[in-house]
Amino acid sequence: MEQKFEYYNELSGKIALVTGGTKGAGKAIAERLKEAGATVIITARNKPESPNDLHFISADLSKPEGTAKVSTALLDRFGKLDILINNMGGSETRAGGFAVLDDKDWIEAIQTNLLASVRLDRAFLPQMLTGKTGVIIHIASIQGRLPLYDSTLPYAAAKAGLINYSKGLSKEVSPKGVRVLTVSPGWIMTDASIRMMERISESSNISLEEATQSVMNALGGIPYGRPAQPQEIAELIGFLVSPRAGYLTGTEYIIDGGTIPTT
Repeated sequence: MEQKFEYYNELSGKIALVTGGTKGAGKAIAERLKEAGATVIITARNKPESPNDLHFISADLSKPEGTAKVSTALLDRFGKLDILINNMGGSETRAGGFAVLDDKDWIEAIQTNLLASVRLDRAFLPQMLTGKTGVIIHIASIQGRLPLYDSTLPYAAAKAGLINYSKGLSKEVSPKGVRVLTVSPGWIMTDASIRMMERISESSNISLEEATQSVMNALGGIPYGRPAQPQEIAELIGFLVSPRAGYLTGTEYIIDGGTIPTT
């Protein structure tokens, strides 16, 4: 029987959580889900820079108590979660390769980029499994496959772990009604990326265009010729959590403008 989808307001009645949802790709994802009719909760350590009508919970998800705060507050108010976007992540480790990194660098990267997602899944999956419905998206990175050893090795290793964990989790819970997917973006031109280009431009006495090209060169080139825009990542997420993607689970989707030579 042919299945018909209502593209407008297709997430009406759904409750969605987007971690790291106050800026960059997370902000774009939250806005995209809201446009599709979902009630969207965002969480981050700091409040959004600009006011919006999304629900906000302040929490540090790199710590177990942050997960407990978010899950308790969300379920107490809304009673359920239908869509979980594990977008939180980032790298603050020093450049210089493995020799300059200590246990603190590794632990912080793993807590932020792997264990934060594991804890949130553990907090919300029981309710999803009871209802036999739900979608979990893990936002990883192409660095899980294409690590930059000089600057982000712990981050890359943690994201590789997230990709493998996501696949394993999908095998366990997909037969029980919960879809689990991974999205691995390449370089995204966020406000933070723009500021980084400005710093490179100033310190190296080159133009912003040349600074951008230098980063693309460090990645081995981006065949499409530019970084992704946050809205392009959000559009993929919007499709994956929708009823139109109801048969998709256990898959990693790379959105990198062709950066990775093979998949």
